[in-house]
Amino acid sequence: MKKILGILALLIVICVVTAISSQSFLTSYNVQNQARWIGLFGILGIGVAFVIITGGIDLSIGSVIGLVASLLPYALNHWHWSPAAAVTGVLLLSVAIGLTHGLLITKMRLQPFVVTLCGLLIYRGMARWITGDETQGFGSEYDGLRRIATGKLAVMGGYHIPYPFLIMLVIAVLAAVLLNRTVFGRYLFALGRNEQAARYSGINTQRMIVLAYVICSTLAGFGGMLFALDINSIQPSGYGDFYELYAIAAAVLGGCSLRGGEGSILGVVIGTAVMRLLNNSINLLGVPSQLEFAIIGVVILAGVLTDELVKRWALTRARGKP
Repeated sequence: MKKILGILALLIVICVVTAISSQSFLTSYNVQNQARWIGLFGILGIGVAFVIITGGIDLSIGSVIGLVASLLPYALNHWHWSPAAAVTGVLLLSVAIGLTHGLLITKMRLQPFVVTLCGLLIYRGMARWITGDETQGFGSEYDGLRRIATGKLAVMGGYHIPYPFLIMLVIAVLAAVLLNRTVFGRYLFALGRNEQAARYSGINTQRMIVLAYVICSTLAGFGGMLFALDINSIQPSGYGDFYELYAIAAAVLGGCSLRGGEGSILGVVIGTAVMRLLNNSINLLGVPSQLEFAIIGVVILAGVLTDELVKRWALTRARGKP
């Protein structure tokens, strides 16, 4: 809870400073736009949180997004699949990717870093090869399908809530229940804290790892589908680049420990909001765009360092008590 309060305080500071410095921050257009991006990236952050809690990592998220985002319109326009078949196909592909990662890590004893790094390269290459490296998009006949990502729910004051944000909230609630109210969640945290002890206590650790990677890749694929439907112009050679870093950074900012065994879905959502609103603040305040990644990197580093220092201080204090 302390971690969540800390990142929430950072989010409030960013919002207050930007709102005071820029009149554009609280306009309906900007609020709606940022909510949409928080929803899209939040889905990715929730997925990677499951893997990080196990003590693993997934570097292939951006390439999975690029592959799915390229294949969905390609299947519709070139293979002439129905929308239902195309959506089902790309989601099943995402499940298969996660299953492959999990099996290579558990059965072949390969390092998650190596497996997912290879995936990053393979899926990007497959996307470029299948599509001929041509930009993909949807025709007007698929506007109904695109409403999944472009639609919005009207609320008071002329503001709207984008569908991706609502979808992210539903996924976040389901993920939080899964982690905090089920045996699966308890096993997952136990696995992350000490895999050997979890295995000796009767937990099928290999199955848990496989399921975590399946969840991560499935949400990455689902997010990639929403990104494609929202943007409607996908370049296979670069779309989704660095998205895995945004997702991992949001999860770590939100309290997920890269050592495993710690994490909160609420924290991940708040961490995603911090990442996106920080990016928005940099643009609105006129900070040179060349400094964008540097500023985001400094904020992430400061957040992680602060959390580590607070943790050490609390541990030292606890040891000093009689």
